[in-house]
Amino acid sequence: MFSSAAPQPRKPAGAEGHRARMRARLLAAGAESLADHELLEMVLFTALPRRDTKAIAKALLARFGSFAGAIAGPLADLRTIEGLGEAGAAALKTVQAAALRLARSEIRDRPLLDNWARLMDYLNAALARERVEQFRVLFLDSRNHLLADEVQARGTVNHTPVYPREVVKRALELHAAAIILVHNHPSGDPTPSREDIAMTAETRKAAEALAIVLHDHVIIGNGRWVSLRERKLL
Repeated sequence: MFSSAAPQPRKPAGAEGHRARMRARLLAAGAESLADHELLEMVLFTALPRRDTKAIAKALLARFGSFAGAIAGPLADLRTIEGLGEAGAAALKTVQAAALRLARSEIRDRPLLDNWARLMDYLNAALARERVEQFRVLFLDSRNHLLADEVQARGTVNHTPVYPREVVKRALELHAAAIILVHNHPSGDPTPSREDIAMTAETRKAAEALAIVLHDHVIIGNGRWVSLRERKLL
């Protein structure tokens, strides 16, 4: 005897089923329902359709410690992860770029001095995991809105050459009314050095001579930051 019941759809098996279940969980319960290795797996699904993304995700966590550490990992280090390849590395860097653009959008059209917490979120996302020192300048208009965020120099693990006259020259080119200096300490300790303090004073002097305001110099560590203005070092 034949049944008249409609055939039930076949459930996906193996890796296909695993990926389908994770997608369903993400859409139903949100990203917080996924562990770091699961979120990394999902990032890699489309880039590596025929690879075991669970093994790669776990290798990334073993190497970089967290989801954030993995997407911010230097390309040279990412290339050492077996099975990741250029496609996988590009997928991770796409997520990092998207996160930075989202954070930047939160500060772009607002007075920065009134949105300090969001600014620190953005700067931490951009700099906290950098392996070498990076010196950048935020150029502001007369309403303290962001005109440009530019990397002025990259250095070594503990030194970046900074030229105050070049900073001021660039501010004039952008018609900036004010600036905020930013750099990171790859050691993770944002305590300002004597060189940091001296360079800040020199930049302030050069800026004031041309009626440009130096609002602050922020140093980013690993999960911590220091404002020279708050420390009364500016």
